[in-house]
Amino acid sequence: MMQILSKIAAFYKRIDRFSHLLVGMPSYDKYVEYMQKFHPNQSPLSQREFFKEALEKKYGAGSSKCC
Repeated sequence: MMQILSKIAAFYKRIDRFSHLLVGMPSYDKYVEYMQKFHPNQSPLSQREFFKEALEKKYGAGSSKCC
């Protein structure tokens, strides 16, 4: 039973990463892995902060592209 649950969890993780790439959003899990590997003395952003920053980078927070 535990083996099936771990396979389901792994599948969900892959689908989650794929769906974020599909819509152009970076993966929070990948970000945390990166921070642990290359910046172990820094604490990573919270998931909420991470996605807020990603949206700001993608859509230009507060900037208007009209006219």
